[in-house]
Amino acid sequence: MKLKLDLHDIYNRGTDIDRALREVIDEAVRTKAKTVEIIPGKGSGQLKKRVLRFLDQKDVKRLYHRVEKDSRNFGRLWVHFRH
Repeated sequence: MKLKLDLHDIYNRGTDIDRALREVIDEAVRTKAKTVEIIPGKGSGQLKKRVLRFLDQKDVKRLYHRVEKDSRNFGRLWVHFRH
């Protein structure tokens, strides 16, 4: 199973971004999804940095295996899980 989160619609609402990220990570854990695709978009890179900071939090980091940055599309990340 693969989940997807596109942040284009909420790119400028900080609390909504954190809530959406938390929800998709929790859903991945609950449903034992192997991968979550997160699309912060290209833009200035600030949203991608925010997503990476969120994923680097100790309580979040323990939930997933690794983060992969798309080498061909700067505006996309994958979070891989081991269940």
